[in-house]
Amino acid sequence: MAKCYICSKETKFGNQVSHSNRKTKRIWKPNIRKVRAVIDGVSMSINVCAKCLRSNKVKRSV
Repeated sequence: MAKCYICSKETKFGNQVSHSNRKTKRIWKPNIRKVRAVIDGVSMSINVCAKCLRSNKVKRSV
């Protein structure tokens, strides 16, 4: 599932609007990465978005 373990970011739905104002459905998917991280002292594999990885909200295990 495309959902961040830290910030709960997930797929968003909306409309793609053309220059002539025609609307079609589209989706925005988050940039999800599967990483091994330390959560409460336990090393586990989690899905995290790239923004949380860049901002050091996740401590990666070695």
